[in-house]
Amino acid sequence: MSEAQHILVVDDDNRIRDLLKKYLTRNSFRVTAAADAASARKLMTTFDFDLAILDIMMPGETGLELLASLRSAGKRVPVLLLTAKGETGDRIEGLKAGADDYLSKPFEPEELLLRISAILRRTHVEPPPEEIEMSGLVFNAKHQELTSGARRVRLTEAELQLLSMLAAKAGEAVSREELASKSPNSTERSIDVQVTRLRRKIEPDPRQPIHIQTVRGIGYRLMPD
Repeated sequence: MSEAQHILVVDDDNRIRDLLKKYLTRNSFRVTAAADAASARKLMTTFDFDLAILDIMMPGETGLELLASLRSAGKRVPVLLLTAKGETGDRIEGLKAGADDYLSKPFEPEELLLRISAILRRTHVEPPPEEIEMSGLVFNAKHQELTSGARRVRLTEAELQLLSMLAAKAGEAVSREELASKSPNSTERSIDVQVTRLRRKIEPDPRQPIHIQTVRGIGYRLMPD
């Protein structure tokens, strides 16, 4: 079972804070709450949050000020702002400061849940698998090696880099342009040549590739077993 996503709720209103914590917990989130920006900062030094819900109107440091300082410090935790109804200026300033979305009070809990889910879908990226299997071969991204049983398959630096880039987005189409731009001294044409050579080392039948597939008009896609 995957670990519950961790949400930080920052609001000086005890009632709203408790309601959000209970509602989100019932919907399978792990929730930590803070009453002000200072408490939120301390929590952020201890926990890695998947999302922060910040109320804009808080005494002392506002939610907007907290958001701006987080972004200036390079913290990319997704942020949903809670704003007073009709405060268009706050919403605009929040989006300019790096908020991912906003919700006006009062709000329906279901709408909050939908907005949280949408933000997490946009911002949460699963790390690529450490090992990828292809017809008896195993590519270990961390150790940068391709093996067949106990035998290591020799790859050139260019082939290894190409395989690593495709493995990082396994199952997705990667354009020739992107592959060439991230590989020193490569062109889209040279990428095609490297793919042909790599197929000879990976595919059961290089003439009919099943693992390094051509995506017409785009580039290539790596398909593990």
